[in-house]
Amino acid sequence: MKLAEHKNLKTAITDLPVKEKDKLLLRLIAKDKVLTEHLHFKLLEDESDLEYRKENIKNDIEIQLPELKKLNAKDALAKVRKMITQVNHFYKVTKDSIGEVELKIFVLNVIPLEYKKSFLGYRDFGFLFASFYIKTTQVTINKFKKLHEDLQFDLTENLNQLLNKIYSSKLAAVAESSDLPNEI
Repeated sequence: MKLAEHKNLKTAITDLPVKEKDKLLLRLIAKDKVLTEHLHFKLLEDESDLEYRKENIKNDIEIQLPELKKLNAKDALAKVRKMITQVNHFYKVTKDSIGEVELKIFVLNVIPLEYKKSFLGYRDFGFLFASFYIKTTQVTINKFKKLHEDLQFDLTENLNQLLNKIYSSKLAAVAESSDLPNEI
């Protein structure tokens, strides 16, 4: 049930006494971890905490890099998906689109592109990894293009470095067939 579909409910909620609204709000927030974390960030944290969150994600990813280099394509795909999920969670909590783009470019730049083949199973995880990597890069570029041009300027060098990395690897053919630009 959506609140927009029930205008009477919306009016009734706004007419509730403040104490009762607070009680209901706290109960609702407690049921959603992301909303709770978002409100904590919005109400209790500041710009330095935002930078701290970004640095934590970068440090966590850098700690995982040595292990990531030893994995096969299947396990690397799972790890990289978790890294990107961590960045997506960062965005859900902070609503910082600049930080999201910056972190995704960082993750995509630092992770290796070559992995051992997995001989078990029927799936080509190397291909799945390449598809995921290119798709994530495309999504990141689209979000990059929505940023203000001054912010784009700050991130352009790192994004071009990422595109250069892709086009000088085995992923070049996949990138080209996906119409990924060579340069921004």
